[in-house]
Amino acid sequence: MTTWSNWSGCETADCTVLRPSSTAGIAEAVTAAAAQGRRVRPVGSGHSFSGIARPEELQLSLERHDRLRALDTGTGLVTVEAGMPLYRLNALLAQAGLALPSLGDIDRQTVAGALATGTHGTGARFGPISTQVRAMELVLADGSVLRCSPTENPDVFEFARVHLGALGVVSTVTLQTVPAFALHAQEISVPLSEVLARFDEQAREIDHFEFYWFPHTDRVQTRYKTRVPLEPGLAPLGRFRAWWDDELLANDVFRAVIATGRRIPATVMPLNRIAVRLWGSRSYTDRSERVFVSSRRVRFKEMEYAIPRAALPEAMGRVRDLVEKSGWRIGFPVEIRVGAPDDIPLSLSSGRESAYIAVHVAARSPHDAYFGAVERVMADYQGRPHWGKLHGLDCEGLRRVYPLLDEFAALRDRLDPEGRFGNAYLDRVLGAGPEGRSRGAR
Repeated sequence: MTTWSNWSGCETADCTVLRPSSTAGIAEAVTAAAAQGRRVRPVGSGHSFSGIARPEELQLSLERHDRLRALDTGTGLVTVEAGMPLYRLNALLAQAGLALPSLGDIDRQTVAGALATGTHGTGARFGPISTQVRAMELVLADGSVLRCSPTENPDVFEFARVHLGALGVVSTVTLQTVPAFALHAQEISVPLSEVLARFDEQAREIDHFEFYWFPHTDRVQTRYKTRVPLEPGLAPLGRFRAWWDDELLANDVFRAVIATGRRIPATVMPLNRIAVRLWGSRSYTDRSERVFVSSRRVRFKEMEYAIPRAALPEAMGRVRDLVEKSGWRIGFPVEIRVGAPDDIPLSLSSGRESAYIAVHVAARSPHDAYFGAVERVMADYQGRPHWGKLHGLDCEGLRRVYPLLDEFAALRDRLDPEGRFGNAYLDRVLGAGPEGRSRGAR
Protein backbone atom coordinates (compact mmCIF):
# COMPACT_ATOMS: atom_id res chain seq x y z
CA MET A 1 0.00 0.00 0.00
CA THR A 2 1.11 3.54 -0.78
CA THR A 3 -0.08 6.82 0.72
CA TRP A 4 -1.15 9.20 -2.05
CA SER A 5 -1.53 12.95 -1.57
CA ASN A 6 -2.50 15.71 -3.93
CA TRP A 7 -0.29 18.77 -4.44
CA SER A 8 -1.92 20.90 -1.73
CA GLY A 9 -2.09 18.03 0.76
CA CYS A 10 -5.84 18.42 1.32
CA GLU A 11 -6.63 14.99 -0.19
CA THR A 12 -4.87 11.78 0.85
CA ALA A 13 -5.51 8.05 0.40
CA ASP A 14 -3.93 4.69 1.11
CA CYS A 15 -4.03 2.67 -2.09
CA THR A 16 -2.29 0.17 -4.32
CA VAL A 17 -0.49 1.80 -7.27
CA LEU A 18 -0.50 0.35 -10.79
CA ARG A 19 1.97 1.80 -13.33
CA PRO A 20 1.22 0.51 -16.84
CA SER A 21 3.48 1.68 -19.65
CA SER A 22 1.25 0.98 -22.66
CA THR A 23 -2.36 0.99 -23.77
CA ALA A 24 -2.37 -2.79 -23.51
CA GLY A 25 -1.03 -2.49 -19.97
CA ILE A 26 -3.80 -0.05 -19.05
CA ALA A 27 -6.40 -2.46 -20.46
CA GLU A 28 -4.88 -5.34 -18.51
CA ALA A 29 -4.95 -3.33 -15.26
CA VAL A 30 -8.56 -2.32 -15.77
CA THR A 31 -9.62 -5.87 -16.63
CA ALA A 32 -7.87 -7.21 -13.52
CA ALA A 33 -9.58 -4.59 -11.34
CA ALA A 34 -12.94 -5.63 -12.78
CA ALA A 35 -12.22 -9.30 -12.02
CA GLN A 36 -11.49 -8.34 -8.41
CA GLY A 37 -14.55 -6.10 -8.16
CA ARG A 38 -12.40 -3.10 -7.27
CA ARG A 39 -12.51 0.57 -8.23
CA VAL A 40 -9.51 1.95 -10.10
CA ARG A 41 -8.84 5.66 -10.41
CA PRO A 42 -6.57 7.15 -13.09
CA VAL A 43 -4.27 9.73 -11.49
CA GLY A 44 -1.99 12.27 -13.14
CA SER A 45 0.20 14.75 -11.28
CA GLY A 46 -2.30 15.21 -8.44
CA HIS A 47 -2.50 18.96 -8.97
CA SER A 48 -6.27 19.13 -8.48
CA PHE A 49 -7.47 20.55 -5.17
CA SER A 50 -10.81 18.73 -5.23
CA GLY A 51 -11.20 15.01 -4.60
CA ILE A 52 -11.61 14.29 -8.31
CA ALA A 53 -8.40 12.22 -8.55
CA ARG A 54 -8.58 10.58 -5.13
CA PRO A 55 -8.12 6.79 -5.46
CA GLU A 56 -10.21 4.65 -3.13
CA GLU A 57 -8.77 1.21 -3.88
CA LEU A 58 -6.43 1.15 -6.88
CA GLN A 59 -4.47 4.09 -8.25
CA LEU A 60 -3.66 3.86 -11.95
CA SER A 61 -0.65 6.11 -12.49
CA LEU A 62 0.21 7.09 -16.07
CA GLU A 63 3.72 8.30 -15.25
CA ARG A 64 5.25 5.56 -17.44
CA HIS A 65 2.72 6.08 -20.23
CA ASP A 66 4.09 9.43 -21.32
CA ARG A 67 5.70 9.21 -24.75
CA LEU A 68 5.34 11.18 -27.97
CA ARG A 69 3.44 9.12 -30.54
CA ALA A 70 3.38 11.43 -33.58
CA LEU A 71 4.19 15.02 -34.51
CA ASP A 72 3.28 16.51 -37.89
CA THR A 73 4.79 19.97 -38.35
CA GLY A 74 2.76 20.44 -41.54
CA THR A 75 -0.67 20.08 -39.94
CA GLY A 76 0.41 21.01 -36.41
CA LEU A 77 -1.15 17.84 -35.01
CA VAL A 78 0.62 16.14 -32.12
CA THR A 79 -0.34 12.83 -30.53
CA VAL A 80 0.97 11.98 -27.08
CA GLU A 81 0.37 9.38 -24.44
CA ALA A 82 -1.90 10.69 -21.74
CA GLY A 83 0.65 10.71 -18.94
CA MET A 84 2.92 13.26 -20.62
CA PRO A 85 3.17 16.39 -18.44
CA LEU A 86 2.53 19.73 -20.10
CA TYR A 87 6.03 21.04 -19.42
CA ARG A 88 7.52 18.21 -21.45
CA LEU A 89 4.98 18.67 -24.23
CA ASN A 90 5.79 22.38 -24.36
CA ALA A 91 9.51 21.59 -24.74
CA LEU A 92 8.88 19.07 -27.53
CA LEU A 93 6.67 21.53 -29.39
CA ALA A 94 9.19 24.35 -29.02
CA GLN A 95 11.89 22.19 -30.62
CA ALA A 96 9.54 21.63 -33.58
CA GLY A 97 8.63 25.32 -33.94
CA LEU A 98 5.13 24.80 -32.53
CA ALA A 99 3.16 25.78 -29.44
CA LEU A 100 -0.19 25.30 -27.75
CA PRO A 101 -2.45 28.30 -28.47
CA SER A 102 -3.05 29.01 -24.78
CA LEU A 103 -1.89 27.65 -21.43
CA GLY A 104 -2.69 28.06 -17.77
CA ASP A 105 -0.07 29.38 -15.39
CA ILE A 106 0.98 25.90 -14.21
CA ASP A 107 2.50 23.21 -16.45
CA ARG A 108 2.90 20.32 -14.01
CA GLN A 109 -0.37 18.63 -15.03
CA THR A 110 -0.48 15.64 -17.33
CA VAL A 111 -2.26 16.09 -20.65
CA ALA A 112 -5.09 13.76 -19.56
CA GLY A 113 -5.43 15.50 -16.21
CA ALA A 114 -5.60 18.94 -17.81
CA LEU A 115 -8.42 17.75 -20.06
CA ALA A 116 -10.24 15.96 -17.25
CA THR A 117 -10.77 19.13 -15.24
CA GLY A 118 -11.12 21.74 -18.00
CA THR A 119 -7.77 23.45 -17.32
CA HIS A 120 -7.68 26.89 -18.96
CA GLY A 121 -5.62 30.00 -19.35
CA THR A 122 -6.92 33.48 -20.08
CA GLY A 123 -8.02 35.31 -23.22
CA ALA A 124 -11.43 36.28 -24.57
CA ARG A 125 -10.69 34.49 -27.87
CA PHE A 126 -9.18 31.35 -26.35
CA GLY A 127 -10.82 28.34 -24.78
CA PRO A 128 -9.45 25.71 -22.40
CA ILE A 129 -6.85 23.18 -23.51
CA SER A 130 -9.76 20.80 -24.21
CA THR A 131 -10.77 22.91 -27.22
CA GLN A 132 -7.49 21.92 -28.87
CA VAL A 133 -8.29 18.18 -28.80
CA ARG A 134 -8.81 16.55 -32.20
CA ALA A 135 -8.93 12.87 -31.20
CA MET A 136 -8.71 10.68 -28.10
CA GLU A 137 -8.25 7.04 -27.24
CA LEU A 138 -10.02 5.63 -24.16
CA VAL A 139 -9.63 2.32 -22.38
CA LEU A 140 -13.14 1.46 -21.23
CA ALA A 141 -14.24 -0.39 -18.11
CA ASP A 142 -14.40 -3.73 -19.94
CA GLY A 143 -10.80 -3.34 -21.16
CA SER A 144 -11.76 -2.47 -24.73
CA VAL A 145 -10.16 0.48 -26.50
CA LEU A 146 -12.37 3.17 -28.05
CA ARG A 147 -11.10 5.89 -30.36
CA CYS A 148 -13.19 9.04 -30.64
CA SER A 149 -13.05 12.20 -32.71
CA PRO A 150 -15.56 14.49 -34.46
CA THR A 151 -16.10 11.72 -37.03
CA GLU A 152 -15.48 8.55 -34.98
CA ASN A 153 -17.76 7.95 -31.99
CA PRO A 154 -18.61 11.68 -31.98
CA ASP A 155 -21.17 11.21 -29.19
CA VAL A 156 -18.35 10.16 -26.86
CA PHE A 157 -15.91 12.77 -28.19
CA GLU A 158 -18.37 15.58 -27.46
CA PHE A 159 -18.24 14.83 -23.74
CA ALA A 160 -14.78 13.26 -23.38
CA ARG A 161 -12.89 16.50 -24.00
CA VAL A 162 -13.70 17.42 -20.36
CA HIS A 163 -14.13 13.91 -19.03
CA LEU A 164 -13.57 14.07 -15.23
CA GLY A 165 -11.81 10.71 -15.52
CA ALA A 166 -15.28 9.19 -15.42
CA LEU A 167 -15.68 7.70 -18.89
CA GLY A 168 -12.55 5.57 -19.10
CA VAL A 169 -8.80 5.86 -18.88
CA VAL A 170 -7.48 8.26 -21.50
CA SER A 171 -4.62 6.52 -23.31
CA THR A 172 -3.63 8.93 -26.10
CA VAL A 173 -4.60 12.46 -27.09
CA THR A 174 -4.21 14.31 -30.40
CA LEU A 175 -3.97 18.09 -30.06
CA GLN A 176 -3.99 20.92 -32.58
CA THR A 177 -1.00 23.20 -32.17
CA VAL A 178 -0.04 26.49 -33.83
CA PRO A 179 3.27 27.92 -35.08
CA ALA A 180 5.43 29.01 -32.17
CA PHE A 181 4.88 32.62 -31.11
CA ALA A 182 6.03 35.09 -28.49
CA LEU A 183 4.14 37.16 -25.95
CA HIS A 184 4.83 40.76 -25.04
CA ALA A 185 3.92 41.05 -21.35
CA GLN A 186 3.19 44.23 -19.44
CA GLU A 187 2.48 44.11 -15.71
CA ILE A 188 1.16 47.26 -14.07
CA SER A 189 -0.40 48.08 -10.69
CA VAL A 190 -3.62 50.10 -11.01
CA PRO A 191 -6.64 50.90 -8.80
CA LEU A 192 -9.28 48.17 -8.63
CA SER A 193 -12.02 50.66 -9.58
CA GLU A 194 -10.14 51.55 -12.76
CA VAL A 195 -9.69 47.98 -13.95
CA LEU A 196 -13.34 47.13 -13.22
CA ALA A 197 -14.56 50.20 -15.13
CA ARG A 198 -12.58 49.12 -18.21
CA PHE A 199 -12.85 45.38 -17.71
CA ASP A 200 -14.92 44.44 -20.77
CA GLU A 201 -12.88 46.70 -23.05
CA GLN A 202 -9.59 45.23 -21.87
CA ALA A 203 -10.89 41.66 -21.97
CA ARG A 204 -11.91 42.16 -25.62
CA GLU A 205 -8.87 44.07 -26.84
CA ILE A 206 -5.97 42.34 -25.08
CA ASP A 207 -5.05 38.85 -26.25
CA HIS A 208 -4.50 37.43 -22.76
CA PHE A 209 -5.76 39.62 -19.93
CA GLU A 210 -5.79 38.90 -16.20
CA PHE A 211 -5.47 40.71 -12.91
CA TYR A 212 -4.85 39.96 -9.25
CA TRP A 213 -6.58 41.87 -6.47
CA PHE A 214 -4.79 42.08 -3.14
CA PRO A 215 -7.46 41.92 -0.42
CA HIS A 216 -7.50 44.80 2.06
CA THR A 217 -6.06 47.14 -0.59
CA ASP A 218 -7.57 49.15 -3.44
CA ARG A 219 -4.96 47.96 -5.93
CA VAL A 220 -4.65 45.18 -8.48
CA GLN A 221 -1.74 43.84 -10.48
CA THR A 222 -2.76 43.67 -14.16
CA ARG A 223 -1.12 41.41 -16.72
CA TYR A 224 -1.48 42.28 -20.39
CA LYS A 225 -0.06 39.66 -22.79
CA THR A 226 -0.02 40.44 -26.51
CA ARG A 227 0.82 37.82 -29.15
CA VAL A 228 3.78 38.83 -31.34
CA PRO A 229 6.02 36.96 -33.83
CA LEU A 230 9.13 35.22 -32.55
CA GLU A 231 11.11 37.38 -34.92
CA PRO A 232 12.75 39.91 -35.06
CA GLY A 233 13.78 38.96 -31.53
CA LEU A 234 12.92 38.43 -27.91
CA ALA A 235 13.50 40.70 -24.93
CA PRO A 236 13.16 38.39 -21.93
CA LEU A 237 13.72 39.44 -18.37
CA GLY A 238 17.36 39.43 -17.37
CA ARG A 239 18.51 36.51 -15.26
CA PHE A 240 18.74 38.57 -12.07
CA ARG A 241 15.35 40.30 -12.57
CA ALA A 242 13.66 36.96 -13.33
CA TRP A 243 15.18 35.40 -10.20
CA TRP A 244 14.30 38.45 -8.08
CA ASP A 245 10.67 38.65 -9.25
CA ASP A 246 9.69 35.06 -9.93
CA GLU A 247 11.71 33.14 -7.37
CA LEU A 248 12.67 35.42 -4.50
CA LEU A 249 9.58 37.66 -4.32
CA ALA A 250 6.89 35.39 -5.80
CA ASN A 251 7.94 32.29 -3.84
CA ASP A 252 10.44 32.81 -1.00
CA VAL A 253 9.28 36.22 0.23
CA PHE A 254 5.64 35.38 -0.44
CA ARG A 255 5.98 32.15 1.59
CA ALA A 256 7.37 34.17 4.51
CA VAL A 257 4.58 36.73 4.19
CA ILE A 258 1.88 34.05 4.24
CA ALA A 259 3.49 32.30 7.21
CA THR A 260 3.66 35.59 9.11
CA GLY A 261 0.02 36.33 8.33
CA ARG A 262 -1.05 32.91 9.59
CA ARG A 263 0.77 33.43 12.88
CA ILE A 264 -0.13 37.11 13.31
CA PRO A 265 -3.37 37.93 11.39
CA ALA A 266 -3.06 41.65 12.17
CA THR A 267 -0.04 41.81 9.83
CA VAL A 268 -1.98 40.67 6.73
CA MET A 269 -3.34 44.10 5.79
CA PRO A 270 -0.03 45.99 5.94
CA LEU A 271 1.82 43.10 4.31
CA ASN A 272 -0.64 43.09 1.38
CA ARG A 273 -0.05 46.81 0.88
CA ILE A 274 3.69 46.19 0.84
CA ALA A 275 3.23 43.30 -1.61
CA VAL A 276 1.43 45.57 -4.09
CA ARG A 277 4.40 47.95 -4.07
CA LEU A 278 6.99 45.18 -4.27
CA TRP A 279 5.32 43.57 -7.28
CA GLY A 280 5.79 46.79 -9.24
CA SER A 281 5.71 47.11 -13.03
CA ARG A 282 7.68 45.32 -15.70
CA SER A 283 7.64 44.68 -19.45
CA TYR A 284 9.28 41.88 -21.42
CA THR A 285 8.89 39.63 -24.48
CA ASP A 286 9.57 35.90 -24.50
CA ARG A 287 8.39 32.58 -25.92
CA SER A 288 4.72 31.97 -25.21
CA GLU A 289 5.18 28.98 -22.90
CA ARG A 290 7.68 30.93 -20.78
CA VAL A 291 5.29 33.86 -20.35
CA PHE A 292 2.15 31.82 -19.75
CA VAL A 293 3.69 29.60 -17.06
CA SER A 294 4.83 30.65 -13.59
CA SER A 295 6.72 28.87 -10.83
CA ARG A 296 4.38 27.98 -7.93
CA ARG A 297 6.22 26.67 -4.88
CA VAL A 298 3.99 28.11 -2.14
CA ARG A 299 1.33 25.48 -1.40
CA PHE A 300 -2.28 26.66 -1.28
CA LYS A 301 -5.91 25.63 -1.64
CA GLU A 302 -8.06 27.14 -4.37
CA MET A 303 -11.67 27.56 -5.43
CA GLU A 304 -12.51 28.94 -8.89
CA TYR A 305 -15.84 29.80 -10.47
CA ALA A 306 -16.76 30.78 -14.03
CA ILE A 307 -19.49 33.38 -14.47
CA PRO A 308 -20.77 35.35 -17.49
CA ARG A 309 -18.08 37.86 -18.41
CA ALA A 310 -20.47 40.80 -18.33
CA ALA A 311 -21.22 40.09 -14.65
CA LEU A 312 -17.60 40.22 -13.50
CA PRO A 313 -17.38 43.89 -12.37
CA GLU A 314 -20.47 43.58 -10.19
CA ALA A 315 -19.50 40.16 -8.83
CA MET A 316 -15.93 41.29 -8.10
CA GLY A 317 -17.26 44.32 -6.25
CA ARG A 318 -19.38 42.04 -4.10
CA VAL A 319 -16.41 39.79 -3.33
CA ARG A 320 -14.38 42.84 -2.32
CA ASP A 321 -17.16 44.08 -0.04
CA LEU A 322 -17.60 40.61 1.41
CA VAL A 323 -13.93 40.36 2.33
CA GLU A 324 -13.72 43.86 3.76
CA LYS A 325 -16.83 43.45 5.96
CA SER A 326 -16.03 39.95 7.16
CA GLY A 327 -13.16 40.48 9.55
CA TRP A 328 -11.13 37.82 7.70
CA ARG A 329 -7.48 38.44 6.91
CA ILE A 330 -6.81 37.13 3.40
CA GLY A 331 -3.17 37.03 2.36
CA PHE A 332 -3.54 35.49 -1.10
CA PRO A 333 -4.58 37.61 -4.10
CA VAL A 334 -7.89 36.98 -5.88
CA GLU A 335 -7.20 36.02 -9.51
CA ILE A 336 -9.39 37.11 -12.45
CA ARG A 337 -9.14 35.64 -15.96
CA VAL A 338 -11.40 35.41 -19.02
CA GLY A 339 -12.28 32.76 -21.61
CA ALA A 340 -14.04 32.25 -24.93
CA PRO A 341 -17.29 30.30 -25.24
CA ASP A 342 -16.95 26.70 -26.39
CA ASP A 343 -19.15 23.70 -27.21
CA ILE A 344 -17.91 21.22 -24.59
CA PRO A 345 -20.75 20.18 -22.26
CA LEU A 346 -18.80 20.16 -18.97
CA SER A 347 -16.43 23.01 -19.79
CA LEU A 348 -16.60 26.00 -17.44
CA SER A 349 -17.05 28.28 -20.47
CA SER A 350 -19.53 26.11 -22.35
CA GLY A 351 -21.85 28.31 -24.40
CA ARG A 352 -20.94 31.67 -22.90
CA GLU A 353 -18.24 34.34 -22.69
CA SER A 354 -16.79 33.76 -19.26
CA ALA A 355 -14.79 35.36 -16.50
CA TYR A 356 -13.08 33.26 -13.86
CA ILE A 357 -12.77 34.28 -10.21
CA ALA A 358 -10.30 32.26 -8.16
CA VAL A 359 -9.80 32.59 -4.41
CA HIS A 360 -6.99 31.01 -2.41
CA VAL A 361 -5.78 30.33 1.12
CA ALA A 362 -2.60 28.74 2.44
CA ALA A 363 -2.61 24.95 2.24
CA ARG A 364 -2.91 24.51 6.01
CA SER A 365 -5.38 27.35 6.61
CA PRO A 366 -9.15 26.88 7.08
CA HIS A 367 -11.12 27.78 3.97
CA ASP A 368 -14.77 26.85 4.57
CA ALA A 369 -16.09 30.26 5.64
CA TYR A 370 -14.28 32.29 2.98
CA PHE A 371 -14.85 29.90 0.10
CA GLY A 372 -18.43 29.23 1.14
CA ALA A 373 -19.32 32.93 1.23
CA VAL A 374 -17.75 33.56 -2.19
CA GLU A 375 -19.53 30.48 -3.53
CA ARG A 376 -22.89 31.93 -2.48
CA VAL A 377 -22.09 35.11 -4.43
CA MET A 378 -21.19 33.05 -7.49
CA ALA A 379 -24.54 31.24 -7.30
CA ASP A 380 -26.30 34.53 -8.08
CA TYR A 381 -24.54 34.59 -11.45
CA GLN A 382 -25.09 30.95 -12.46
CA GLY A 383 -21.50 30.26 -11.48
CA ARG A 384 -19.85 27.02 -12.55
CA PRO A 385 -17.14 25.56 -10.30
CA HIS A 386 -13.85 24.34 -11.67
CA TRP A 387 -13.83 20.53 -11.46
CA GLY A 388 -10.29 20.37 -10.17
CA LYS A 389 -10.73 22.96 -7.44
CA LEU A 390 -12.63 23.04 -4.16
CA HIS A 391 -16.38 23.67 -4.21
CA GLY A 392 -19.46 22.59 -2.31
CA LEU A 393 -21.94 21.68 -5.06
CA ASP A 394 -23.48 18.27 -5.65
CA CYS A 395 -25.28 16.95 -8.71
CA GLU A 396 -28.49 18.81 -7.83
CA GLY A 397 -26.73 22.17 -7.76
CA LEU A 398 -24.58 21.39 -10.77
CA ARG A 399 -27.57 20.51 -12.96
CA ARG A 400 -28.68 24.13 -12.72
CA VAL A 401 -25.48 25.41 -14.33
CA TYR A 402 -24.44 22.46 -16.52
CA PRO A 403 -27.55 21.70 -18.62
CA LEU A 404 -26.05 18.49 -20.07
CA LEU A 405 -24.85 17.04 -16.76
CA ASP A 406 -27.45 14.25 -16.84
CA GLU A 407 -26.47 13.35 -20.41
CA PHE A 408 -22.85 13.10 -19.29
CA ALA A 409 -23.88 10.90 -16.35
CA ALA A 410 -25.90 8.68 -18.70
CA LEU A 411 -22.85 8.26 -20.94
CA ARG A 412 -20.79 7.41 -17.86
CA ASP A 413 -23.37 4.77 -16.90
CA ARG A 414 -23.26 3.29 -20.40
CA LEU A 415 -19.46 3.14 -20.63
CA ASP A 416 -18.85 2.21 -16.98
CA PRO A 417 -22.02 0.53 -15.66
CA GLU A 418 -20.28 -0.93 -12.60
CA GLY A 419 -18.68 2.33 -11.52
CA ARG A 420 -15.20 0.96 -12.04
CA PHE A 421 -13.67 4.46 -12.42
CA GLY A 422 -15.75 6.16 -9.77
CA ASN A 423 -14.92 7.66 -6.40
CA ALA A 424 -16.75 9.66 -3.75
CA TYR A 425 -16.24 12.97 -5.58
CA LEU A 426 -17.76 11.66 -8.82
CA ASP A 427 -20.63 10.08 -6.91
CA ARG A 428 -21.32 13.51 -5.43
CA VAL A 429 -21.10 15.61 -8.59
CA LEU A 430 -22.64 13.14 -11.07
CA GLY A 431 -24.84 11.07 -8.79
CA ALA A 432 -24.27 7.40 -8.06
CA GLY A 433 -24.32 5.22 -11.17
CA PRO A 434 -26.27 1.96 -11.54
CA GLU A 435 -23.84 0.07 -9.32
CA GLY A 436 -24.04 2.73 -6.60
CA ARG A 437 -27.83 2.80 -6.77
CA SER A 438 -28.00 -0.98 -6.48
CA ARG A 439 -25.70 -0.90 -3.46
CA GLY A 440 -27.97 1.70 -1.90
CA ALA A 441 -31.05 -0.44 -2.56
CA ARG A 442 -29.46 -3.36 -0.74
